[in-house]
Amino acid sequence: MLQSLTIGFIGFGLIGGSIARALRLSDNDYRMIAYNYHTKPNDSLLEAKKDQVLDFVDDDLSLHFKECDIIFLCGPVLENIKYLHELKERIKPTCLITDVGSVKGNINEAVRSLDLSKNFIGGHPMAGSERTGYQNSSSRLLENAYYILTPNEETPDFMMKHMLQIVSDVHAIPVTLDCKRHDDIVAAISHVPHIIASSLVNLVQNNDDASNQMLSLAAGGFKDITRIASSSPTMWQNICLTNQESILKFLNLYQSTLDQVITAIQDKNETAIYDYFESAKNYRDSIPNTKGGIIDRTFEIYLDIVDETGAIASIATLLANNGISIKNIGIIHNREFAEGVLRIELYDQTSCDMGIELMKKQHYTIYER
Repeated sequence: MLQSLTIGFIGFGLIGGSIARALRLSDNDYRMIAYNYHTKPNDSLLEAKKDQVLDFVDDDLSLHFKECDIIFLCGPVLENIKYLHELKERIKPTCLITDVGSVKGNINEAVRSLDLSKNFIGGHPMAGSERTGYQNSSSRLLENAYYILTPNEETPDFMMKHMLQIVSDVHAIPVTLDCKRHDDIVAAISHVPHIIASSLVNLVQNNDDASNQMLSLAAGGFKDITRIASSSPTMWQNICLTNQESILKFLNLYQSTLDQVITAIQDKNETAIYDYFESAKNYRDSIPNTKGGIIDRTFEIYLDIVDETGAIASIATLLANNGISIKNIGIIHNREFAEGVLRIELYDQTSCDMGIELMKKQHYTIYER
């Protein structure tokens, strides 16, 4: 158990609010403060104080923030970097600063330039949703989600222990990575796929006819693989500007892959075309809790469950007692741009509809995609 710690939040929306809610329910003694950077009282912060999630709301970083043992930067990536300059002259020598952004390289560079490396551990909780704000936060948002930590060579052991305890208290799964490796990984599995999804949507939009036949028929596989294109344009603009090097690296690799398959199709190279699809299918099939064939129709239910013994068994029993067979089931650990802790795959749409109706009657929170 940690000693009593004072924790500050700069940015208190979905992620910051969810972290604070989870910490408040832990067995550790946390005193929590949020910074109000608005020129007038902020309703969300006042609500959090009323909920007893926050102990204080400060309009001045020179007040309670100088007492903080840990400070969470929970704003947009570029805004978080700006606050480092203000915090440098205010924090005590043993204060740990961490962030929750999806890009780590640029903030680590800023930390080094400000001589704050011994005070900083990058953080990236891989959970979230398209809904924002404290009002949508939840103490269970990060439960069983990956929480990436990027310590540096100057990180003191006690600060790493603090962060691991925080991750434990929000019931997430810690993963430690080098910041450059982190940015490459998220570029490949998240950032570039979002860019590709948006490019596919723009491709169809720009080549549709006046009667919008492509739009009318755009369902099934196309809708599944382009769902992520509905995310915030501002957020993705920010990500592209801050993870430029890694994104361009993998976009160029993707472009090279497209060039190869274009050549194979032009040359009617049967072996190369078959190998292209077979390789993708085999790797896609190896991803846990997913089915092969990215454009196949799937029948899925996403829902929140409490992390307790028998929670999944109760759902399985409910479905089985009503004649509904489960094809696949599993916890989703990377929920950064999707809601729902548990994914259930069924065999057909009728089973899916029946399952949703049954679980809503049992007051489960269902997320439809």
